Amino acid sequence: MGKILVTGGAGFIGSAFIRNMLDWYPDIHIVNLDKLTYAGNLDNLKSVDTKRYTFIHGDIVDAEVMEHAIKGCDAVVHFAAETHVDRSLVGAKDFLRTNVEGVYQILLSARNNDTSRVLLVSTDEVYGSRDVGSAVETDMICPRNPYSASKAGGELLGKAFYESFKLPVLITRGCNTYGPYQYPEKVLPLFITNAMEDKPLPLYKGGEHNIRDWLYVDDHCRAIDTVLRKGVPGEIYNISAGYEKENIEITRKVLELTGKDESFIQWVPDRPGHDRRYSMNSDKLRALGWKPLVSWEEGIQKTVQWYKENEWWWRKIKEGEFKKYYEEQYIKRIIT
Repeated sequence: MGKILVTGGAGFIGSAFIRNMLDWYPDIHIVNLDKLTYAGNLDNLKSVDTKRYTFIHGDIVDAEVMEHAIKGCDAVVHFAAETHVDRSLVGAKDFLRTNVEGVYQILLSARNNDTSRVLLVSTDEVYGSRDVGSAVETDMICPRNPYSASKAGGELLGKAFYESFKLPVLITRGCNTYGPYQYPEKVLPLFITNAMEDKPLPLYKGGEHNIRDWLYVDDHCRAIDTVLRKGVPGEIYNISAGYEKENIEITRKVLELTGKDESFIQWVPDRPGHDRRYSMNSDKLRALGWKPLVSWEEGIQKTVQWYKENEWWWRKIKEGEFKKYYEEQYIKRIIT
């Protein structure tokens, strides 16, 4: 696989994938197609080797842009997405456009260009909440918010293109991922940076005991690379770490690592339809030779340390567009 198109490569996991792939494979070339919406940040890619990397500023929904970007690429890894559940609850239109229409255009362009692999990066949230046990890839999906519903729609299009046209589509469903360069609307970077600024950590009242499985971003990238190279077209692969934590537990860990106490916790009204627990079985992926290499304890310590050492990266984000959105939504939560 000499040339790979990565969509959404200026985002959190996409940029980590590009950095890692260029490091792991000295002969690979990456084309990064990114619209640079609020969460896309070219600072995430300052360290990459530009001799083996091409950036294209454009929208995956734009047929002409997609046809140009995909030319000569052996594979597509599709990260570009609207991903924040809270934003989808306020308005889902952008989620439908990017996560459904965008996937359709990627699949169409891949078919037009005989692309050898198309990997769609999805989420454990399509399974919905699960009180006991862990979801396997053949389980029924049951998305419970507009974000996860839009991701499920994109997945179904991918499966349809595989069944109808034998397009070699693979799908991964990842659990909660964290690490450096994550946009600070997400819970861990928000809580870490808020604690560093002596600001409250807004924790959902009623959701403090909700459970998520936490995967370090480099392990997620290794999993995607494994599926891209060894996965069977038409198949779905769960990516899970097995480090399930309650929301209150991760909050306390952030406070511990930033030297703050629990007086910084600010209880806010719970999210509508808040899923209680996500859990997946990843035996199918592990059979391909993958397993997480970074433990929760190591990963969270590395992550907090990175945000401590890289205030230049996150402070200008929190003082920009994010500040207006966050303050508006935070006030809504407090007064609801």
